Amino acid sequence: MVGDKARGEMNAFQRNESKETLFTFISAGDDPPKGDFPLQKKSPKLCGSNYPLSIAFIVVNEFCERFSYYGMRAVLTLYFLSFFHWDENLSTAVYHAFSALCYFTPVIGAIMADSWLGKYKTIIYLSIVYVVGHLIKSVGAIPSLGNQAVHVVLSMVGLFLIALGTGGIKPCVSAFGGDQFEEEHTSERSKFFSIFYLSINAGSLISTFVTPVLRGDVKCFGEDCYALAFGVPAALMVLALVVFIAGSGLYRKTPPQGNVLLEVCKCIGFAIKNRLKNRSREIPKRDHWLDWASEKYSKQLIGEVKMVTRVLFLFIPLPMFWALFDQQGSRWTLQATKMNADFSLNSHSFVLQFLNPLLILVFIPIFDFGLYPLINMCKLNFTPIRKMATGMILAGLAFGLAAVIEVKINETDMPRLVPKESLIRVLNLAKNPVQVAIQDKDLFQQPVESFQNPAEYSKLILNGEQQSLHFTLQHQGLTLAFNYTVKEKSVYSLIVFEAEGSLSSRLITDLEAKPENGLAAVRFINALSQDVNLTIDGKSFIAVQKNYSASEYSLLERDIYNNGKCITETGEFPLELGLLDFGASYTVVITNISGGALETWKSEDIKANNVHMAWQLPQYLLISAGEVMFSITGLAFSYSQSPASMKSVLQAGWLLTVAVGNTFVLIVAEAAPMAQWAEFVLFTVLLFAVCIIFSIMGYFYVSVDPEDLEEKEEKRETSSRGNMIGLVTQKTKL
Repeated sequence: MVGDKARGEMNAFQRNESKETLFTFISAGDDPPKGDFPLQKKSPKLCGSNYPLSIAFIVVNEFCERFSYYGMRAVLTLYFLSFFHWDENLSTAVYHAFSALCYFTPVIGAIMADSWLGKYKTIIYLSIVYVVGHLIKSVGAIPSLGNQAVHVVLSMVGLFLIALGTGGIKPCVSAFGGDQFEEEHTSERSKFFSIFYLSINAGSLISTFVTPVLRGDVKCFGEDCYALAFGVPAALMVLALVVFIAGSGLYRKTPPQGNVLLEVCKCIGFAIKNRLKNRSREIPKRDHWLDWASEKYSKQLIGEVKMVTRVLFLFIPLPMFWALFDQQGSRWTLQATKMNADFSLNSHSFVLQFLNPLLILVFIPIFDFGLYPLINMCKLNFTPIRKMATGMILAGLAFGLAAVIEVKINETDMPRLVPKESLIRVLNLAKNPVQVAIQDKDLFQQPVESFQNPAEYSKLILNGEQQSLHFTLQHQGLTLAFNYTVKEKSVYSLIVFEAEGSLSSRLITDLEAKPENGLAAVRFINALSQDVNLTIDGKSFIAVQKNYSASEYSLLERDIYNNGKCITETGEFPLELGLLDFGASYTVVITNISGGALETWKSEDIKANNVHMAWQLPQYLLISAGEVMFSITGLAFSYSQSPASMKSVLQAGWLLTVAVGNTFVLIVAEAAPMAQWAEFVLFTVLLFAVCIIFSIMGYFYVSVDPEDLEEKEEKRETSSRGNMIGLVTQKTKL
């Protein structure tokens, strides 16, 4: 989260230092630059302080915008999974494609602001695009509006516009806030960025807690209300735009002054092109490959680009950290849906994503005022490179813990079936034990007792996509035979029961995997001689025919269901099911009506999620601590190593590392699908390997002070000019 939130600090540094570039060096005898410079009006102050009133509108705008973005993103993966019914890999791939696009588009916003529209108009126009994207996304989540193709198209168009809007304004808003301060109020400007940073965290913290609750606890159109979960962030973005426009008359608006990023790219491109043209051995070599741009660009620009490329080279390993970090909203969210979220009975919508912004707010003062000073007191040289490497290690350990938890979760999962495999079990609803045999299959060695809790499923190996199997039942000295056709990759229950004084059986299909999103599944078998109509929670109505007919599975929220009803020809009876737990599947057999009461027998087909969601807390602690050490330190380090005029270039480079990291997750999810625990281990190993490479690169990196280099360059140029003036003077005397 700091990867986005602390990026605002980068703009803060940029605006604090960019004033140095507003003045042009004028040597003796030079004429001052000509042209009209716009006079910036002074904004009214807040309560007699030096804080412009205009920053209040900017801070509120940022709070609403971050609420809008993180609130929408908090439920995005679950939306793909449960609303579109996509599998986990596709849901993860689209989520990270969207996240990557959000960090590619800041380049577009920076170019628009610096070269064409200016920051104010860029924020206005792209915020409108942002709002339109949210509205389209919300409309696309209305179930009654068209078929799934319509929902997918509307959602993808909405996400594209949201990515363009949020990414485009990202490099502009904080810098625009810095523009509101007069140059002599640098300390107030610095405090403003702390408040700005706080508004980002507050917006993300509240939204990542509220929108999952809106999605799960509020029902609309008969299911989870994604339209509302997306609609509330849309309303917040409309409010953000209205608040920002309301302060228009108070803002200091600087005109576009040219795009440094484009100049840097042109300089690098020309140097490469010129070097390729001059590959002859007769041409003298130059000290640095960027020196090949000296025919077109100034030595000052080339020198600054050299400083920037040294830092950008260190950025090369960094995307791997973001590849792990941004999976909090995809793989870790999916992991949470397979866990026990019993923080309260009605806690199905509870997720731990809100912990990250909360922990960031806690960790930053602890690290800045506690941990780092303590390390300095111990006289340990904890350099920025070492802090960032430590952050990588912590993120890797977090994913190691995620892998361990995933292995424990898989213990209650259904086995993964391959072609020519199926699963089967026996439910004996007769009064006496039954011996079951399948021709040519060595299964069910022991008799199945009456109403015995079913054992684990047994694996059937078939000779093709489907096979007709011969079943033999032995019951009280009698032998009965049945034939059933079994298909591959399917799960079955063989129900054995007594009908009209003789033994009979029925093969029914079971669930092949756990219910999604922590829901519970339940079906009913009616052993009565009359049809029944069931109500479970006052909303679900299930009709089950007589004589051991089976209903379809019904998906329910985790809860205790003791207020159901069973309506038969002879009357109405209370139906008590007890607890239907997270991720479990149940079969409830209605066995008899005795003494005015309904008798039932419940079996657990698929075990409930038995790993509590609280076990995710350590991995959130580790990755949040790693984020503070990696992201904030990386931004401060890269800022300190770049000249004042190149802050925006490094801002773009830093954001692109986030985009590349998300793109890498997209590739892994789609190109190399594997067991989830194995994928976590893969990312852990890759990050540790990248950490070693980064540490080696950092060991050979020599820190520089760009201001010292600039002063030396200025002294050298001044000395050169002085010698030239002296020579001209002597010649005149002669």
